[in-house]
Amino acid sequence: MTFRHFLDLSDAGGDAIAAMINDAQDRKAARSALPKGMPDPDAPLAGRTLAMIFEKNSTRTRVSFDMAMRQLGGHALIMDAGTTQIGRGEPIADTARVLSRMVDAIMIRTDDHAKIEEMARHATVPVINGLTDRSHPCQIVADLLTIVEHGKALPGLEVAWFGDGNNVLHSVLEAAGLLKFNMRVATPEGYDPDGEFVDQARARGANIVMTRDAAEAASGADIIVTDTWVSMGQAHAEEKLAAMAPYQVNDALMTLAKPDARFLHCLPAHVGEEVTESVFESDKSVVFDEAENRLHAQKSILRWCFGQI
Repeated sequence: MTFRHFLDLSDAGGDAIAAMINDAQDRKAARSALPKGMPDPDAPLAGRTLAMIFEKNSTRTRVSFDMAMRQLGGHALIMDAGTTQIGRGEPIADTARVLSRMVDAIMIRTDDHAKIEEMARHATVPVINGLTDRSHPCQIVADLLTIVEHGKALPGLEVAWFGDGNNVLHSVLEAAGLLKFNMRVATPEGYDPDGEFVDQARARGANIVMTRDAAEAASGADIIVTDTWVSMGQAHAEEKLAAMAPYQVNDALMTLAKPDARFLHCLPAHVGEEVTESVFESDKSVVFDEAENRLHAQKSILRWCFGQI
């Protein structure tokens, strides 16, 4: 079987990500009148089964991958770490080799990125990154799909990020280099993204501005993006929230962006912390289009992993 792993966006590259976005748009439009549980007419993954391993809680990743496999004609198995041998210390390598003999692909949502790299080294089926502490590539394919759907071309786009230099930001930076858009990143001191992702994006031709000034980042932006300030399992919440407060996305910040700017957030949101209710519920907010597009993006990611794109 021809297959590809999807651990980070660079595993696919810019051309393949653009092809995924196009495929997702086409498939989304083609099934608009179908019940959500009905397979696509061509059922391209008929007979295929995806094992989904969750070491971190999930709503959108869990449901979108499950429904993606159903709509592509396949099946999904949900494995929570606490009720499997992974939770009792079975090596990732052994799990990868066992699952490869029983299923056609593996998606894992975990903490340490090294775990998914270990899974991919030993699996003989596609391995997909459903989230790690390093990156969240599936989320960004959905984000890019949403941006394109709202009439914005990716090359030359000005994207502004506010708050934590986290795994989601890492994948947005990776996308900036691959799809040729620019970023202004406003983070407090001590919460910068990994410099590897900044350097990589710049080396690929993206203009990346790092700043402590939220207003500077927002000025003239096409897209305003933020994320939860305190992620699952993080400590020192009070200290971090205080540092993040100047980077809240509010009406004043949005007025500095372009008149047709859009607001993105991968959810779940803590309204009143990283974003105000007035922005979150405004007509500039496309967060629920973004959430829905997790489903359509996952379908195209899966098809790419199986060599169909």
